[in-house]
Amino acid sequence: MKTTKQSLIVIAVFLLLFSTSSFAQEETPQGPQYITVTTMHWNMDLEDFSMDEWKAIEKEYLEEVTMKNELILSASFFLHRYTADNTELVYVQSYANWEAIDKADDRNGELARAAWPDDDARAAFFKKRNAYYEDFHSDEIYATLSGAKVMSQAATEDMVCYVRKSHFSFPEDGSQKEFNALRKEFLENVIHKNDYFKAYYPNAHAWGSDRTEFVEAFFVNSLADLEKAQQRTGELVRTHWADEEARKAFWTKNNKYFTGVHGDFIYTLVAGLSK
Repeated sequence: MKTTKQSLIVIAVFLLLFSTSSFAQEETPQGPQYITVTTMHWNMDLEDFSMDEWKAIEKEYLEEVTMKNELILSASFFLHRYTADNTELVYVQSYANWEAIDKADDRNGELARAAWPDDDARAAFFKKRNAYYEDFHSDEIYATLSGAKVMSQAATEDMVCYVRKSHFSFPEDGSQKEFNALRKEFLENVIHKNDYFKAYYPNAHAWGSDRTEFVEAFFVNSLADLEKAQQRTGELVRTHWADEEARKAFWTKNNKYFTGVHGDFIYTLVAGLSK
């Protein structure tokens, strides 16, 4: 069943950026070129589970290893808030290039050995750290896209992160020129003018299970602000495309680049565990 044009207008803020190997190369984004997304799961059998202790352990690792690893540009933990699995937590890291992803792991090892030079002490620390997680985890690598709305300053309090996973269509009558024009128009007149969005990061599949996947992350201060952001989106859309026929024409062009299928996820950014 296809989504109606009217409902697409309401959720439009979450549909616009599109990337495939043929459509996402208009310009190189500033900053990180790739992000890794590791989805982990809490060890639900850990009897003495303590969120405070978990944060203290990860804070120690952050300060001793991640913050000192020049190959890792940023790193953040995201906890389940409204997702299909309450055991999941997501760890996201960004890198300047593909080569840095591989080298960063070796550098982590060097820094860990420097931070805990005694073998037994190092083993004890990682045993305690690893006890909080199930052995199973999954990894995805995404290419960052230009057009991000970068956080103006590091978060000092936990934030709400809304993640939308959409899927691209590959229309025969599509073109990079047309898509780039649609993308630029929406970015400049809607996303970047919406003050409720404190940050926005678009990413496209680079390595993983689904090459059609397009992931957008929207950061807001609260769930109430997320609702307000959606309302503001509608206002900005109606302001820029004041003529209804022009608005419909825009969505007709835009919608052919998407399947109409998407997933919604809401996480909590743990402010104290971010680089």
